[in-house]
Order: sequence, then structure tokens, then C-alpha cells
Amino acid sequence: MRAEYSILVVNPNSTEAMTEALKPLTSKLGFKDASLTFFTAPSGPKSINNEDDAIESARHCLPHLLPLLAFNDAILVACYSAHPLVPILKREPSIREANKPVTGIFDASVSAALQLVQPGERFGIVSTGRQWEAILSEAVEAFLGTAAKQGKSSAPEDISARFAGVETTGLDATELHDAPPEEVRRKMMDATRRLVRKGKVGAICLGCAGMAGMNEIVREACLEELGEEEGRRVRIVDGVQAGVAWLEGAVRLDS
Repeated sequence: MRAEYSILVVNPNSTEAMTEALKPLTSKLGFKDASLTFFTAPSGPKSINNEDDAIESARHCLPHLLPLLAFNDAILVACYSAHPLVPILKREPSIREANKPVTGIFDASVSAALQLVQPGERFGIVSTGRQWEAILSEAVEAFLGTAAKQGKSSAPEDISARFAGVETTGLDATELHDAPPEEVRRKMMDATRRLVRKGKVGAICLGCAGMAGMNEIVREACLEELGEEEGRRVRIVDGVQAGVAWLEGAVRLDS
């Protein structure tokens, strides 16, 4: 394997501040051989608030991403959804022929959470607007294969013994940074409390790239709700960090 390899981190919305917030998170991982480059959508939705926004963002990003694929060894799509860019990029000849890994932060965080929970524990997701409760629950169904098995959509509580469901703040991705900090903190903590009250929650995924750096707010809510010992046991999974870590390992395994 080369002494250095490049991971392209794609922010498919057009808010540059969100991309900037991802950089300190990835630098904390300390991967000396990985050179990270960052891409922000040049136009399109400033915040991806539903599946239509995700489709629209892919349309704006794709023409600008295609020339970059040859110069990067792995691609991370930093939107917490089953974003269409992930399968689109995987089908690109320059990706397929070179067998380059591509993932999204949703897939990476769910995979990490499943590995982190102890037997009998479940993982859950704290996300933004209420519309994501159904969208992400269905995405977890598809990821775990339970929807195909049951033949119909199910309530979040019934998806899997491993999944506690989705709780939301009511704030979109841009509001996480633009709203008064005390409001963001309160709503993040309220959503976390509702999630851990469902019981046996061993891992919590931050369900938005805009939640970068908000681990401590989630931790504080866990401590207040569960007490010091149990609150410290809950693992908090940032999807961007999980995605970069997985891609770094995937590139090494393929060397």
C-alpha cells in the first residue's frame, strides 16, 4: 500500500460551515497515513431535511464529484440518510474497476453501533426533524433486512431486538448551528432522554452530520437519566468518525 492514501469526505449539502465542523472530528482519529480532502456541494439544499432533498443534492454534487474519483482511494458521503450518492458512486466505473470503498455515515454508524452494544442491549439514533423518525427507521429495517423478512414496514419498536428507534430534536441541520445554543442543548438532551428511557440502550448514533461535536451533550443526558455508572457505559457513535475509520481499515485490507 502507498505510504499515504486519500479519503474524500463529501458534504452533499451546500453549507460550508458544516464541512468545516467535520475537520476537527476527523483529525482526532490520528490516522497518519490518511490524507483527508473535503467537498461541499457547490449548490443545492443548504440542509438535507428529507429524501427529496437528498435526491436533489445528489444531482447538484455528481457532476463535480466525478472528476475527483480518480484522485481518491475511498469516499465518505457525510449525510445521515440512505443517501443516493452512495449507490450511484459505487456504480461508477472508476470506483468499481479499482474496487474503491464507498460508504455513507448512516451505514458506518449503524455498523459500528451493532459491534459496540453488549448482548441484550440495543442501539438508537438521535436525529433532527421529526420526519427522520420514519425515514431512518425504514432505513434501519432495510439495513438489517427485517423489512424484507416481514414483508411490510413495522413500528420502530418492532424492527429488531437490537434497535431502540429514533428520537428527534425538531431542529434541522442548519438550526443545530444557528439556533441559540441553550435551545440546541435542551432539545438534544430531551431527545436523548426519550431514547434511553426505552431501555437497554447501549449505543446512540448521532443522526446528522450537523451534530458534529455534540457528543458531550448526549453524554450529559445519559448521565442525568441513567446515573454515573450506566450513563458512562452508553457508547456514542459519530457517523463521520465511524465512516473515516471504516474506510481507513477497508483501504488497508485491500492493500
